[in-house]
Amino acid sequence: MLFKHAFVIAVLVFLFSCEESSKQLTDYVNHFLGTAPLQDSVDVGYTPPKDWRVWAGLTFPGTSLPNAMVQLSPITEWRSGSGYEYEDEKILAFTHTNKGHWNLCHIPFLPVTGEVDPYDFASAFSHENESAKPGYYQVWLERYNIDVELTSTLRTGFHKYTFEANQPKKLVAQLNRSNERVSDWQIEQQGEQAFQGYQQTGGKIYFYAQANHAIKGIESLGEGRDEISVVNFKESDQPLEIKVGLSFVSTENAKENLEAEVGSKSFLEVKSEASQTWENLLSKIQVTGGTERQKELFYSSLYRSFLWPALRSDVNGEFTDATGKVVQKNFRYYTNPSLWDTYRNKLVLLGMLSPDVTNDVIQSLIDKGEKTGFMPTFFHGDHAAPFISGSYLRGIRGYDVQSAYELLMNNATKEGGTRPHILEYIEKGYISTPEVENPHVETKAKAGVTKTQEYAYDDYSLAVLAKELNREDDYQMLMSRASNYKNLFDSSTGLMRGRLENGDWVAEFNPEYPYYEYMYREANAWQSAFFAPHDTEGLIGLYESKDAFEQKLDQLFTIPWNGNYIARNVSSFIGQYCHGNQPAHSFPFLYHFVDKPEKSQVMLDSIMNHFYGMGEHGLALCGMDDAGEMSSWYVFAAMGIYPYSPGDAEYIVSVPLFDQVTIELDNETYFTIHKVGAGRKMTQISYDDERLDGYFISHGNLKKGKKLFITTE
Repeated sequence: MLFKHAFVIAVLVFLFSCEESSKQLTDYVNHFLGTAPLQDSVDVGYTPPKDWRVWAGLTFPGTSLPNAMVQLSPITEWRSGSGYEYEDEKILAFTHTNKGHWNLCHIPFLPVTGEVDPYDFASAFSHENESAKPGYYQVWLERYNIDVELTSTLRTGFHKYTFEANQPKKLVAQLNRSNERVSDWQIEQQGEQAFQGYQQTGGKIYFYAQANHAIKGIESLGEGRDEISVVNFKESDQPLEIKVGLSFVSTENAKENLEAEVGSKSFLEVKSEASQTWENLLSKIQVTGGTERQKELFYSSLYRSFLWPALRSDVNGEFTDATGKVVQKNFRYYTNPSLWDTYRNKLVLLGMLSPDVTNDVIQSLIDKGEKTGFMPTFFHGDHAAPFISGSYLRGIRGYDVQSAYELLMNNATKEGGTRPHILEYIEKGYISTPEVENPHVETKAKAGVTKTQEYAYDDYSLAVLAKELNREDDYQMLMSRASNYKNLFDSSTGLMRGRLENGDWVAEFNPEYPYYEYMYREANAWQSAFFAPHDTEGLIGLYESKDAFEQKLDQLFTIPWNGNYIARNVSSFIGQYCHGNQPAHSFPFLYHFVDKPEKSQVMLDSIMNHFYGMGEHGLALCGMDDAGEMSSWYVFAAMGIYPYSPGDAEYIVSVPLFDQVTIELDNETYFTIHKVGAGRKMTQISYDDERLDGYFISHGNLKKGKKLFITTE
């Protein structure tokens, strides 16, 4: 009897291990993470105003390939970030582009049947009849009894609609709607089974759609903003399949993209290839140990880190450049990265796992910059500088670095380009703040404190590149400016504070009050106090001692947030620290610099345990994912290495969530991180059996393909 019992246990263990070993990494990805609302005042940090949806991810659940042109995803509300909100009950359309932001969502299609009301054709749906995996999305449209399946390639979306028997098959094309203002659109039948057209929201987005059913015709219904086109199909007992090629050049190119990437492939073939593409990418980081929930959060975050920037060139190499001219060059053309958000971590991760994409993203930035004389940026700061500098130092060099450097120098020295108020910054060593009576969250000004801090870091990053290129005079000039952040340090408060043009401090100073761009950009004084990733030792030197700096840091994480201070994208706090937005995301690591990494680890673990997968459904993030920045933060923190200064080729070390992490770098080198011991307090860091001094490991050591041991207790 005892033998029989032991045998049964052995069999169960064997079966369980087989199940675990056969599980795909794509199975861990939860497409709905970041789509749900965050309304609990405890989670948010304040009571959200009535009908105000806190930015809790703004991700989309649809199908895409890594850094693809197509992101085919459902829309439940126009102008709502990604267009999909988990709490909504109706699907309005399926659109072919997305970023998780308030733009894109182009070419909306929705399958319908019966009589079509142009003013009311959305369909109810439920999450019980909705599913998604990398490269695949499915939902049941309750109004029409249609099962919708979507998959995609780099430049095409593949729709499969299963209707009930004997129901007329129709497709609504609502081309006058997107998350951007539509100025023009067109749709026309092209042969017996195809239709094509474009949507213009600035530039034109062209499409060519091939169906497996013959088309009866295309009719227009409604008028004005409610005008829709309805494609009517002839009867067939087979599911309706529509393959849609996109192009930002022409309908001819859209058709060529479709034929090259899909051709005669079946829906299942395209779906399987998409899944395998994601499996190949996700498997570049393998983890062992940790809980199933931690693996779900990890691989969901890794997936989200590779959806933007998006491809914009066609299979024939053509793209529409920044001047509107169609050109053909020897690289793939991409959208601008969300540099203010993602230079901090996501673009480093992109370079580690997809260096070929990173090369072309940088070359795309150069191509745009050569048209204007300045390297492009995004939103705030000049963060192409740390992106390109860090990439160059990590060995990504398949672009014209001299051209990149000259453009970045233009940014750093010439007014009228990427860096507003650069001449004032050069003259004064800071960007001034105007005195405003009773400033509020929306008060507009120069965001002078944030700009000064960011420009100083960008100067440092460009100086590093100057040194690599033997531009010694530029190096010395830029390094002298890299300390400009100190000019806004107010020793009486121990915080960074706005200065007037005459050098006086801004008198009305509340360090806990958040601003969108008065003194600070999307932050308050506490969330801006410690940003000097290139010179943290110099920042600490502004205080009386390391102990004084540590005490100030303790205050950051302990002074309670005032629930009366409400800014939509400043949410989820540990004291004054906000993980719901980017500016302070490096601050939890600061205790390393006062030799208290265990205090950093408490903060890191608290953030990973509480701010990812929040809310009623466990699907909310603590803030907007911002094209993968929030997700990439989790990936790095969970691995135990983080690009504290992304313009440098090194990483700060912490305790990983997992027992072992293996990373495939540059498609050729495997580097392994081992956690030794079951504790969360780091006691020693060793690389290849040699103890490291300090808390950093270089990218050069990672590329040697050896082992990093992090000993804990």
